[in-house]
Amino acid sequence: MQENPSVSNYSQRITGTTQGTTYEVKLVDTNTSVSKKEIDSVLHDFDLELSGYIDESILSKINRGSLKKLPKKSIYFRKCFITSQEISKISGGAFDPTVFPLVKAWGFFKKPYEVPTEDVLDSLMENVGFHNLAIQNDSIIKYNDKTTLDFNAIAQGYSVDIIGDFLKLKGHTNFYIEIGGEVLVNGKKEDGNPWYLAIDYPSKENKEGETRMAKAVIGIDENKAIATSGNYRKVFEFQGKQYAHTLNPKTGKPAQNNTRSVTVIANSCMDADAYATVFMVLGVEKSMTFLRENDSLPLQAYFLYDDDGKIVERMTDGFQKYLLEQ
Repeated sequence: MQENPSVSNYSQRITGTTQGTTYEVKLVDTNTSVSKKEIDSVLHDFDLELSGYIDESILSKINRGSLKKLPKKSIYFRKCFITSQEISKISGGAFDPTVFPLVKAWGFFKKPYEVPTEDVLDSLMENVGFHNLAIQNDSIIKYNDKTTLDFNAIAQGYSVDIIGDFLKLKGHTNFYIEIGGEVLVNGKKEDGNPWYLAIDYPSKENKEGETRMAKAVIGIDENKAIATSGNYRKVFEFQGKQYAHTLNPKTGKPAQNNTRSVTVIANSCMDADAYATVFMVLGVEKSMTFLRENDSLPLQAYFLYDDDGKIVERMTDGFQKYLLEQ
């Protein structure tokens, strides 16, 4: 998701790369500044705890079994682990970062893609589930040595929150942060207008880094996080059947439903990111039921799904106030 700008004059605009993607920070307030070096330093410290691509990160060491005790300063890892446990429980297991062995087996971590046999899936499913590991005090307890973690569906959103906290600490009250499509906005734009964000039309032709076709535009002038998860870019075909990258932890296979994308508005980007994945796994009907039964959660959602070849929208009542008329 990206800003749909009407005015592009900001006191500062900082861009860079992180987590295998790009980031953008737009600052409105003129009474304080932030350097790219500072932003990169915060993101680097974050990656040293939660990156699956850095061999010496806390996450990678735990996955290898070479780290048995968490460092005292491992705030990011602890928060991510505990929040993931909570969301896994409330979603009935639709969210579960212990699917990492499955992610690798399907080729979604590093290509080539492949379709595992049922025997392989059955074997790997024994390694999935939070019952296989725990944090007790500072110790990592693995009841199954083969259980590994992948925080890809929550950590990127969390990193947006961390940058937001850093900016607030520096005195900023009006800003926009985007990392790999996950967004956090605070306050308003420099012209006093809301932050306008485009929701992509769910098509493979809508490629990242290029001018994309929008299905809808939302306007937000309050402190909110927005994340979109979709099954229309990371897709591969095998023997005439398409497989998307969102895995269902209950089956060990890519989620099979007609949902093409979900956009979630939440108070934190960590929650928005994670619940967007949950709703992609559950599908539209089960997600709407979940939202009704858990209406105390500060979540609003917008679904785009395939109805006999036509892309149709559906949303929670609270999402409508953000939606601009087309």
